[in-house]
Amino acid sequence: MKQLLKDVVPVILGILIALVINNWNENRKEKKYLNQIYSSINNELEETIESLEENIPKQQSLVDSLAVHLDNESIELSDIIKSAGGIWAPRIKNNSWRAVANSRIELIEFDKLSALSELDESKNTQDYKQEKIMDFVLENMKSSQSEKKEILMMMVSEMVSSGKYLQTEIEKLLEE
Repeated sequence: MKQLLKDVVPVILGILIALVINNWNENRKEKKYLNQIYSSINNELEETIESLEENIPKQQSLVDSLAVHLDNESIELSDIIKSAGGIWAPRIKNNSWRAVANSRIELIEFDKLSALSELDESKNTQDYKQEKIMDFVLENMKSSQSEKKEILMMMVSEMVSSGKYLQTEIEKLLEE
């Protein structure tokens, strides 16, 4: 019996030590992965903020131009859009978030997960609004009716508001 214990105890201790080392190594790999993902996500969020900061004033310029020419039915939407420098949409990046969401989402803290998920939804909403604006503009490019200008003005104003909200939410997330 003593010989059996002498043979079994070192084997069990060896297995336990190997498990501890393996767990430590897995935790280290997960931390490294998370640090890389968080760094990549933060870089994309910062790029998104830059894009929002660049595009919101351009969108606001279009809103202002539409307001100035609202009642002037001799000026078409296309002319107003050209004079305002076009229709701008921010580049909202979420590639890193999508990558982690499709692979190792269980590693992300719930608060961060929730915030990133909300930002992803906001991106989808912004994309949808931009698509609707473009559809509207394509259908009404030659229109000079004040109603059409007002509709476009409201649509772009909504994009500006959404962009400002998104910018605020990203800044909060980056502060954490």
